[in-house]
Amino acid sequence: MRLSLAPIPYFWPAERVRAFYEQAAGWPVDVVCLGETVCGKRLALGLEDWLEIGARLEAAGKSVVLATQALIEAESELARMERLCRNGRFLVEANDLGAVHTLAEVGVPFVAGPHLNVYNAATLALIAGLGARRWVPPVELPGRVLARVLEGRPEGLEVEVTAYGRLALAFSARCFTARADNVPKDACGLRCREDPEGRLMETQDGRPLFVANGVQIQSAAPCNLAGELETLRAMGVDLLRVVPDASTTEAAVAILAEAVSGRRDPADAAEALAALRPGIGACNGYWHGGAGLEWRAAPAAPSGP
Repeated sequence: MRLSLAPIPYFWPAERVRAFYEQAAGWPVDVVCLGETVCGKRLALGLEDWLEIGARLEAAGKSVVLATQALIEAESELARMERLCRNGRFLVEANDLGAVHTLAEVGVPFVAGPHLNVYNAATLALIAGLGARRWVPPVELPGRVLARVLEGRPEGLEVEVTAYGRLALAFSARCFTARADNVPKDACGLRCREDPEGRLMETQDGRPLFVANGVQIQSAAPCNLAGELETLRAMGVDLLRVVPDASTTEAAVAILAEAVSGRRDPADAAEALAALRPGIGACNGYWHGGAGLEWRAAPAAPSGP
């Protein structure tokens, strides 16, 4: 089982993005997915920049993937998506059916991203027939359903499950950050760059609930499936995905790497990951078929003979 990095979901300055991937080049991750998946107005980096970063990561021994935007609203965004799909160098993660269509037309293999509506074996077979060689299941897919879907997994298809990080719950044509600041979306001034980990939203009694990230809503608590490691392995999951943030990513990767290698008990790894966000903790409710924000601790490994 290998580790992967999802695209950075937040709007960071180009210098910060480059510095992040310079560090990631030395982390125990095998796959790094790059690109802007949230908002087409976030243009601190263009395709040539992503190709340059990808080349550096590839030289460091990483497998590089370029991700497409999940919600395309303008002709300019469509043109960028098509250009990315035809980059001719790196594998592409398709996050909407327009990207799937373009990649199938080009005739190149691709990754079926987590924002595609793939919830059953028939749809997975269809996507694989169009050229998908790896599938990232939607974050809300319960573990029992995933197991059933994988019983009929197309031959040669890899599976990459989001194991740590804030979950992308929704995308909107409206910008939540602009709305919160009472400014029009078209004149937002890219205010989301002031929130390097999004903007925390709480319930009336002060409980962390969501994170507003431009046009995206995320879970406040990061997903944490470290305690399900043996179940994931038994299912035949190939990669565990970590969603980057501004403060916990390096530590999360190190913890998961220890668990995957057998140097750390999965239950202990789950507790260590949950401790990375004091006061917020973690969630795994979707995995267990419940409310996404719920947390169910993994049973500890038996001690002694």
